[in-house]
Amino acid sequence: MRLYRLKRLFVGTPLPTAQQRHERLGKATALAVFASDALSSVAYATEEILLVLILAGSAALSYSLPIAIAIAILIAIVVSSYRQTIHAYPQGGGAYIVSKDNLGTFAGLVAGAALLIDYVLTVAVSVAAGVAAVTSAVPVLFRHRVWLCVAAVVLVALANLRGIRESGKLFAAPTYLFIGTLGALLMYGGLGAIFNFLPEAPYVQHPPGLEGIGLFLILRAFSSGCTALTGVEAVSDGVPAFRPPEAHNARIVLTWLGAILITLFLGITVLAYDFGISPRPEETVVSQLARHVFGTSPLYYLTQAGTALILLLAANTSFADFPRLSFFLARDRFIPRQFATQGDRLVFSNGIVILASLATVLLVAFRGDTHALIPLYAVGVFLSFTLSQASMVRRWLRLREEGWWWRTWLNGLGAVVTGLVMLTIAATKFTHGAWIVVLLIPMLVVAFLTVHRHYEEVAAQLSLEGFEPPPPMTNTVLVLVGDIHRGVIKAIQYAKSLSPAAKAVFVETDPERTRKLEEKWGKWGMGVPLIVLTSPYRSLLGPLLEYIDHLQKGDENHVVTIVLPEFIPARWWQLGLHNQTALLIKGAMLFRKNVIVTDVPYHLKH
Repeated sequence: MRLYRLKRLFVGTPLPTAQQRHERLGKATALAVFASDALSSVAYATEEILLVLILAGSAALSYSLPIAIAIAILIAIVVSSYRQTIHAYPQGGGAYIVSKDNLGTFAGLVAGAALLIDYVLTVAVSVAAGVAAVTSAVPVLFRHRVWLCVAAVVLVALANLRGIRESGKLFAAPTYLFIGTLGALLMYGGLGAIFNFLPEAPYVQHPPGLEGIGLFLILRAFSSGCTALTGVEAVSDGVPAFRPPEAHNARIVLTWLGAILITLFLGITVLAYDFGISPRPEETVVSQLARHVFGTSPLYYLTQAGTALILLLAANTSFADFPRLSFFLARDRFIPRQFATQGDRLVFSNGIVILASLATVLLVAFRGDTHALIPLYAVGVFLSFTLSQASMVRRWLRLREEGWWWRTWLNGLGAVVTGLVMLTIAATKFTHGAWIVVLLIPMLVVAFLTVHRHYEEVAAQLSLEGFEPPPPMTNTVLVLVGDIHRGVIKAIQYAKSLSPAAKAVFVETDPERTRKLEEKWGKWGMGVPLIVLTSPYRSLLGPLLEYIDHLQKGDENHVVTIVLPEFIPARWWQLGLHNQTALLIKGAMLFRKNVIVTDVPYHLKH
């Protein structure tokens, strides 16, 4: 009862199934829920580009501008491509569904595995980057960053366990605070750069020379900056969560997302270059930029607060999409079916809990370091992008619906571009950690197929097709006793209700104890015969299993029912004060054919 009240406190009261249609999201709230991941990535995408380029010296930072422009074009292509996906799949067009529908089950599973990994990494990277924004403004918290990361994951998970609409309301304010403060930063900083009214920059301007930088380093910087695209697919995954007309509203939100994302990302990169900002381990690029534009005024701390909040809450995109993707995989019998079950608040609670647990493990393992986690990032994203867009090309060519020819070219361009980016990321980041994701994806696909095969085998063996009723069963009822007390008498009564020929079985480990039991049995045994099995090696299970084998020998339809008397203490902590023999017996009998164990509890009073 106490656990139930605690659950109600954190999760809230259960919602009826009929309430589900009212838990849909409007466009403004949906932008906060599904776009926070993509929008938040601009807080560290520019920094990741600069961290790679600085390896070739400050002159190489000039490359940040053409790299950012290339990524902005890539964002526009991917957003346009996913608008077509939403049009074709108004019921939800995630990479798993689209790939499975058009390229086959294997392609769908590869996309599903890539996305599941990406969602876990999204939570870890977003939270780590959010905590980095906090520690940039308050350096004294830097040594506590791991615990801050874990606390943030727990809070976001609890918010999502309360339901989609409630979490959407919670996350709307930070999203729009981030957009507003960063918009103000870019506008004021841009005017300051043009009219030169900002204070003298304490940073050294980056010289325009581009000598000495290789193609591999440029590609590596480009692949690092492509983290700006993570989360773009979330809107097409979450179409069912929108209010009607779902597809129309989702396409509008995706367009808003693309425009805002390109503007913020290009703006931060341009100003960082213009003000001569270089990456520093103890302070983020956005923090340096805000400090230069706003000084240490309240606007600086408001910008840092908005950045930290959206980064911490950007994990919400994964908490919205990971459970939904898990539902689709569970529905198709590729992961445990528990992931298809909705909780009290009409959300897929098991998926939320598993995602939070995996992200927490990653954050602890990588000590909450954003830059250590980034190399694992984006491989799965662009693999799912590529499969999704290639699937759409196959769909347009197969169905030839209205406008199929230009839609084919658009999705084809998206598939080619994202495929090349995926190969670039895998090649340039392979030795920096991308190999882990490259290895995990096929391992997950094998796990999916193994689970599916199990469910198929179970369904085949339980099917009534071609089934003929077996011959009548015979049943021997045994009451397993270790002493004679009120709980045992209750179990004997129950056994006699099953079969008048019930027997009691006692495994002898101490002859003196056997003698005392036999003395009492005549009075309290209720006429049930007592069978004593000797155990020279003091084993309880060995003689019992041998006796059961003897009863069932040569008869496949002979069932043995074991009745277990078990007293239950009044307090949970008192369980540890007693031998849990019943658990041992139930575990041993679980996998034995034609053996049924029935527990007869006797509840002790306070």
